[in-house]
Amino acid sequence: MKKIGILIAILALVLASLACQTLSGGDDSGAPEIISPPSEDGGGVESQPAENGDNGGASGVTSEFPLPDGATNIQEMGGSTNFQVKMTLDEAMKFYMDTFTSSGYTERPILTVTAETTFSMVFDGHESGKAIVVQGVDFGDGTVNVNIRLEDV
Repeated sequence: MKKIGILIAILALVLASLACQTLSGGDDSGAPEIISPPSEDGGGVESQPAENGDNGGASGVTSEFPLPDGATNIQEMGGSTNFQVKMTLDEAMKFYMDTFTSSGYTERPILTVTAETTFSMVFDGHESGKAIVVQGVDFGDGTVNVNIRLEDV
């Protein structure tokens, strides 16, 4: 009788684990998706694993958004690119101001907001007609988390 109870408990745990995996997307690799900056022709390019190994070993994901050198933990989630980089908030803002304006996008200064530990910027001119929203949060350890996405603004 004891053996049947143990088997039922194990079966319940296995079914719960499968249910959780299904709800969370069911990806067996456990590795985050890795994003690379676009190629000069405007199309996305396949990423290469980072030399420091911070990317979880995944590759082959594309993104249309440029990423600064040293970007780690890069993920593409529903059209939003998220990553961390060893920069200050000012350096991250300057990178995107320079990169997007030199690519022909126009910053909306009225929507640029900075605080001690965060920033938010909006650029117009994307071919989709949507605005590019860039937001950053200072983790306080010399790392900034950056999120870039297209939005109807």
